[in-house]
Amino acid sequence: MNRTPVVIAARRTPIGEAGGLLRHVPIDRLAAPVLRAVLDDAGMDTVDDVLLGNVLGPGGNPARVAALRAGLGEAAPGMTIDRQCASGLTAITTAAAMIRGGAGDWFVAGGVESPSTAPWRAWRPRSATEPPCFYSRAPFAPAEIGDPDMGPAADVVASEAGISRQRQDIFAARSHERAIAAQRAGRFGAELVQIGSAAADERPREGFTAERLARFRPAFTPDGTATAANSCGINDAAAAVLITTEEQRRRLGVPGLRLLDWRTSGVDPNRLGLGALPAMQELLKRHTPEVVEFNEAFAGQTLACLDAAGIDEQLVSPDGGAIALGHPWGASGAVLVVRLFSRMVRADGPRIGLAALSSGGGLGVATMWERVG
Repeated sequence: MNRTPVVIAARRTPIGEAGGLLRHVPIDRLAAPVLRAVLDDAGMDTVDDVLLGNVLGPGGNPARVAALRAGLGEAAPGMTIDRQCASGLTAITTAAAMIRGGAGDWFVAGGVESPSTAPWRAWRPRSATEPPCFYSRAPFAPAEIGDPDMGPAADVVASEAGISRQRQDIFAARSHERAIAAQRAGRFGAELVQIGSAAADERPREGFTAERLARFRPAFTPDGTATAANSCGINDAAAAVLITTEEQRRRLGVPGLRLLDWRTSGVDPNRLGLGALPAMQELLKRHTPEVVEFNEAFAGQTLACLDAAGIDEQLVSPDGGAIALGHPWGASGAVLVVRLFSRMVRADGPRIGLAALSSGGGLGVATMWERVG
């Protein structure tokens, strides 16, 4: 039996701005329609398991709640994974490993994030007379090692790699230009699941030229080059794929994305934007991608990774990336695979594609895919 993992369906919600069109939709209600859509695309009712990445949700295994809400039945378990920004892509590679290991033939995997509805977080006070101490994120690394916020860390990575502010602004403007062009051409249509009135990605901006972006001031450090315009947003979205075995795909006679290879890597947490670089370099020793979906958290950090890996920036995010579309943390890795599926399978496009992203704590995941069928 050929147990090579293959994606045969891929969907996502529109990506909303935090506080925007999806601001009232909690994560289980955000994810459930996407789970239902990938199963409906394949003519299925349920799966062996549902794996979803999530970073800021309420806890309590949202994957199980979303699976039940989607009508997958009591027998579909559910597992929620937190690897920060790499959670969604890790959910997909974990499902792939379970398929290779014989734990089942059918899995839905992806991610969901809703900063708009995420609960507040607070450290417990040391005594009854002290107030709770609210915090925005969990620690990514021990403080004595270094645990910078993502923006200042991106400035460090861009500076050390010699990525100029002008180059970052040109890259960011191109991301928006490509996303607007893709929207107008209807290239997102087949992958989107409308949620209420949200039918299209909310963030892409028309007229974002490099000259206009040059007016923005540094957002994180006084002399930094990362700005609000050449960085990603804070966003709400869900994305998921249906993964099965190559044998089942052939039985159905449908095209798909075969997972050729994947790697996970770790680097200095102070340079967390480079987390995916070792994983990409390892995969690139064996495969040459024709299209790349790399999560554009920050233009400078993205370009530093691409330069070090020897990847032509023109190959990256042909329909715009996270700078234009948004970065719904736990879902972002799954969004990359959905985008590859549309570009490679739905459009009968490139044969080999790479999806990769860096993550808090100095982590990274890279995956290589092949169009089949």
